[in-house]
Amino acid sequence: MGMPTDVAIIDTMIGFPSANREEVYKFLAPSLRDAESKEQFKMPAEYMFKDIPADIEEGIDPVAVTLDNMNRYGIAQGMINVGTTVREEPRRAIREHPDRFLGCVDVDPRTGMEAVRKIRQFHDEFGIVAVTSFPSGCSTPIDAAAYYPIYATCVELDLPIFLNVGVPGPRVPMAPQKVELLDEVCWFFPELKIVMRHGAEPWTELAVKLMLKWPNLYYSTSAFAPKYYPEDIIRFANSRGSEKVIYGGYFPAGLTLERIMGEMANVGFKDEVWPKFLRGNAARVLGLDS
Repeated sequence: MGMPTDVAIIDTMIGFPSANREEVYKFLAPSLRDAESKEQFKMPAEYMFKDIPADIEEGIDPVAVTLDNMNRYGIAQGMINVGTTVREEPRRAIREHPDRFLGCVDVDPRTGMEAVRKIRQFHDEFGIVAVTSFPSGCSTPIDAAAYYPIYATCVELDLPIFLNVGVPGPRVPMAPQKVELLDEVCWFFPELKIVMRHGAEPWTELAVKLMLKWPNLYYSTSAFAPKYYPEDIIRFANSRGSEKVIYGGYFPAGLTLERIMGEMANVGFKDEVWPKFLRGNAARVLGLDS
């Protein structure tokens, strides 16, 4: 049967196009050292992606552009970062289209209690469904003490945390995102739902081992074109991991939805895995099916 066309897809990583893409990534500038990243790239992992979605012209509504893309490719709901101070579109999108957008908030553990207060604020104000963080972008290992107040807050509020893992695309050190660092966090916080983002490469075999070991650990396909989904992950989803692998896109940061959905049909998921991958697993982890 292949990829179904009647599933109301949840995209756990989507955003809004910009007329000035560089502004979105200014937070990473202090960590970048090579000239190409600092002076030439519009996005810090540009060397990894071809045909990055084009910026939009001034005066075009970014929310409308994203909704049009979602409608064309069957995406019922998209998770967006409402915590950004660079752009106002995510908050407007949540207020104007609460049935289409799910709020999350990205946090930097280096800010200490400010990160905890930020989570609580956006949980109260926007009803966020998840927290996200970029360990290498924050120069903070996944198992560092600075993350523990964030993890505890997520447990208290019953929010999953999405963490970038594996070698990062931007040219910053990979050590904070080694997959092995998840082991102790999963052990210490058995109630914390953790979703691995951005590939976990080259440690996908270890990622699978840890998902088998820890009931609270999941995997998102964010930032990968479907033709490059790791084989370890596809095999795991088709066997013991059918409830562990969650769809995440990368529009408009690095991939078009046209490319993602055009390649998706060739992914070798079993028929019974597709509805879980495209919606069911995300709905459960994000608390939408309760």
